Amino acid sequence: MLSLGIRRVLIGALALMSAATLASYFMTAPWQLMLTWGVLSGLASGCVAMTLGATIVNRWFVAHRGLVMGLLSASTSTGFLIFLPLFAYITTSAGWQPVVLLIAAAAAALIPLVFILLPERPADAGLVPYGTSYNTKPTAAALPQNALKNAFATLFRAARSRNFWLLFGTFFVCGLTTNGLVGTHLIALCADHGLGQVRGSSLLAAMGAFDIIGTTASGWLTDRYDSRKLLFIYYGIRGASLIYLPYSNFSFESLSFFSILYGLDWIATVPPTLKLTNQLFGDRDAPIIFGWIAAGHQLGAATAALGAGLIRQIEGQYLPAFVVAGAIAILAAMASLTIGRVRVKAAGMA
Repeated sequence: MLSLGIRRVLIGALALMSAATLASYFMTAPWQLMLTWGVLSGLASGCVAMTLGATIVNRWFVAHRGLVMGLLSASTSTGFLIFLPLFAYITTSAGWQPVVLLIAAAAAALIPLVFILLPERPADAGLVPYGTSYNTKPTAAALPQNALKNAFATLFRAARSRNFWLLFGTFFVCGLTTNGLVGTHLIALCADHGLGQVRGSSLLAAMGAFDIIGTTASGWLTDRYDSRKLLFIYYGIRGASLIYLPYSNFSFESLSFFSILYGLDWIATVPPTLKLTNQLFGDRDAPIIFGWIAAGHQLGAATAALGAGLIRQIEGQYLPAFVVAGAIAILAAMASLTIGRVRVKAAGMA
């Protein structure tokens, strides 16, 4: 995005996502599913994901960065809330093919909106970043660079820092415990306990609704308190809730308790992780480094998606997967307290 621009990257990603999803409509073998959804659509979504929000926040905002990142992160949960129950209903009543066509059409429809409505920088719209004075000289756009060379050069600089690996590792755990474990396997876990597909997806949607609240609140808190302590709380709560779920009786009450607790914490880790990255690595390198840290999130998600599936196949249940993931989240909570030596001047927790 720093080399090619936000608009070009976003349009390219949406076009690839739409084409890959549409191609899966015609698939006849498992390898075609892995190619269209796993490789091509995964590449497209990875191009924009959290890095898009981080780049926009750093470019357009000086004040309230945590809150804005929380709002942008919460948009993921809005998608869960709107689309998961809808897709589950369509799949059970009409099959998966209409869902594929709907996703492809939605991605394609966003392309002209991005082209028309998304300025590259505040100066392109006659504005300055929110929180700065209009007398402030606009920041010049970065000169075109070799994107691949720049990304790896920044990674090599960051890799010498212990703080990078702590941020990468804790965000790896974030992906492992959210998208990889709960996002991928919760519906199957519910099915193991006699709950249907629609009910399982509705549980995910409910978690998405509470995550809108939790992630937005996390952004507000990130602007005011020590991000390390916030991460300690978030990962600790997540670990405890994951250990609790397999031992619950899967009643309405217990599932409601889990959906509220886990939903509030779903991706609340994003704003404090971005803030720590900005503090520790500076405005020049932070957007690229956060992209690498976000890659750790996706790597963690892939690890849990595969690992939990293997555990279910070997053991015949998900209990070990959830307990191990919960324990790892608690370790990440403790590791979060050791990130950085930057003093955060804020009231209360700082």
